[in-house]
Amino acid sequence: MSIKAIVMDVDGTLANDKKEISQKTKDVLLKAQKQGILLILASGRPTPGLIKFGKELEMDKNNGLFVSFNGSKVVNFQTKEEIFNKPMTVEEGKAVLEHMKKFNVKPMIDKDDYMYVNNVYDCMIQFKGKDFNVIEYESRGGNYKLCEVEDLAGFVDYPLNKILTTSDPEYLQEHYLEMMEPFKDRLNCMFTGPFYFEITAKDIDKAKALETVFKPLNIKREEVIAFGDGHNDISIIKYAGIGVAMENAVLDLKEIADEVTLSNNHDGIAESLLKYI
Repeated sequence: MSIKAIVMDVDGTLANDKKEISQKTKDVLLKAQKQGILLILASGRPTPGLIKFGKELEMDKNNGLFVSFNGSKVVNFQTKEEIFNKPMTVEEGKAVLEHMKKFNVKPMIDKDDYMYVNNVYDCMIQFKGKDFNVIEYESRGGNYKLCEVEDLAGFVDYPLNKILTTSDPEYLQEHYLEMMEPFKDRLNCMFTGPFYFEITAKDIDKAKALETVFKPLNIKREEVIAFGDGHNDISIIKYAGIGVAMENAVLDLKEIADEVTLSNNHDGIAESLLKYI
């Protein structure tokens, strides 16, 4: 059966380690769109953090879709139509942010063009034995301006699509069960990277968001190919007719994928797609 949709995670999948799309991968994806194949970026990133990649791939001319916040929101990049949006309630967001005060983590939330943190100068974590400015990394990746709010729980009066927390990877591994304990049955709590632990509304994942989009478009699961590298990509790899793990993917993803392609630094998406389009 022919492919009608290509679903791609961004970091570690579509983008190489320099956060760029290689020319070969870009050319193959532009070719796919000329054949009428729909492109979908499915990421933990906020919607503004996908715009640069969408423009490079001309998704704004081809009704490309952004699945952001790990499936909490879906937007048509060309028409700007919000197709799906399921945030946490205000009360849930406040409760999570209040609970996080008990831990040595840096919570991050967003609204419009801004990312809000407790302290813009408390920005460093230890990653791979080095200082890493995680606040700068996340704000630039999401294309946000930074704003400091001492009490995020008191500040929030709007529904949040995602609460992102960060700390040294070892600290998160030691404390994530305590962090999620009050919410484990009513919210989604998951690692999206070694130094990221995030909370979204219950029953949110990338595949569930895609299903709401594909039904009216009459796109069947077996007509979808999906690419990913992380734990938050498991749902799309399982969902797609062809689920492809990058060579740099976590082991859990490789074990359930239909195939493993080259890494994000070696045109893995392009190499796989050339067999099908």
